[in-house]
Amino acid sequence: MATDQALADQLIDTIRDWVNRDVIPHVDEFEQSDEFPQAMFDQMCEFGLFGSTIAEEYGGLGLDITTYTRIIEELSRGYMSLAGILNTHKIAATMLARFGTEEQKQRFLPRMIDGSFRAAFSLSEPDAGSDTGALRCKAQLDGDEWVINGTKMWVTNGVRASLVMLLARTPDDRITCFLVEKEPGETFEGITASKKINKLGYRGIETVEMSYVDHKVPNANVLGGDQGIGHGQQYALSALELGRINVAARAVGVAQASFEAAMAYAQQRETFGKPIFKHQAISFKLAEMATKLHAARLMTYDAAARADAGERVDMEAGMAKLFASEAAFEIATDALRIHGGNGYTTEYPVERYFRDTPLMIIGEGTSEIQKMVIARNLLDRYPVE
Repeated sequence: MATDQALADQLIDTIRDWVNRDVIPHVDEFEQSDEFPQAMFDQMCEFGLFGSTIAEEYGGLGLDITTYTRIIEELSRGYMSLAGILNTHKIAATMLARFGTEEQKQRFLPRMIDGSFRAAFSLSEPDAGSDTGALRCKAQLDGDEWVINGTKMWVTNGVRASLVMLLARTPDDRITCFLVEKEPGETFEGITASKKINKLGYRGIETVEMSYVDHKVPNANVLGGDQGIGHGQQYALSALELGRINVAARAVGVAQASFEAAMAYAQQRETFGKPIFKHQAISFKLAEMATKLHAARLMTYDAAARADAGERVDMEAGMAKLFASEAAFEIATDALRIHGGNGYTTEYPVERYFRDTPLMIIGEGTSEIQKMVIARNLLDRYPVE
């Protein structure tokens, strides 16, 4: 569904102004201490961002994917962790909207629009990573309940979430998605946030290991109902197509921030009697950075537009995520080099961009996984006659 362009532009302008005024000047207050940015989260709730892509019939804004992509880009330009707070919630809402029963949609989606009932997505495990076929978390049917046992890794928003989209293996050796309801907190009736994962970047947002010991989930909470049993992997991979567009948009946002910081510094910092931008070595580097940034943005917007048109975008989303994430890391690295020694200090934001960008290369499937997805699609699109 297309979003009214004027309204979309107005929303993006509002978020951009807020990021410039209230986010960028205060990031270090949360970044260095790894503290959750509560005031920023509250404002995101006021904007209605947690219901941004949820259909209007359930109380959401009903925005298209392209507009949501632009929102993620702006948030990431200011503080990439804000996009992470939103992304796992968006994946869960997408899976519910696409594959949930009507009863599940009515029960959950209206509660997810204001940020008070947040969602997390839980796929990865200590020994599985992107290999969904290697999941060990188990679900055993006991009457009208499923009993969950296992450990999950890299759960963003796991502690604060009220709903966890959990992928587990059922006795038929297939993957099923369960809607795990819980109270926010580190422990809840058979669920424990067993370890906080400390990270190089992507700070201010919790990433945890979660353990399930005989946790019971009603059969009514199988995503898609009885028809959804065994289809969890398919549901998750479909939602991750949009998740990869999200990660590409994050990469574009951080790359934009890195480029702007480098441009400003290059025009202010002088060596040998002139701004360093006047030195060809620096101006050429900035020209390359601007070109990579522009290409990454176009690829990301193209994937979003194709998704809005109803196309399958696993290849385009993979390409956008691959290119944008690698470009963001290169741009952040060059921004740090342009800053010289100052770039290695916490007084300038480029060290944060440098620490944040590796997440986009790894998250939602590594660059190597994206290449596998792209190569597989190439065989389908260009068969030998």
